[in-house]
Amino acid sequence: MLKGSEVKSLRESKVQLQDAYAVFFQRELWLVGLNISAYSHSGTAFAHDNDRRRKLLAHRHQLENWSSRVDREGLAIIPLALYFKDGRAKISMGLARGKKQHDRRQDIAKRDADLDARKAMSRANRADRLAKYS
Repeated sequence: MLKGSEVKSLRESKVQLQDAYAVFFQRELWLVGLNISAYSHSGTAFAHDNDRRRKLLAHRHQLENWSSRVDREGLAIIPLALYFKDGRAKISMGLARGKKQHDRRQDIAKRDADLDARKAMSRANRADRLAKYS
């Protein structure tokens, strides 16, 4: 459940979903890692903790289904989208499977290769600019 300053920050799109995930704790679903920045017009008295755990409301049959699939299949519950409907903040959740180790290695290698290519291009562009003015 959200505080008022959190809802106002959501309306200003000051939220990051990238590192967020949901966990079960005492048969309740909690959202962890959702970063909602402080509302720009609120004082320190009404400020909220940016990274606090937030309780999610869901139907019992949804919770039981997700809980069994998380336990049985090793899936994770992640937020997909955050939106407003009839003045209430809603969040779309999805079940996801983590990457395997070889997939992570491939992504890291690709990212490093792209970084090296960008560095080489910037060095070449810099050398061209220096040669032009020499």
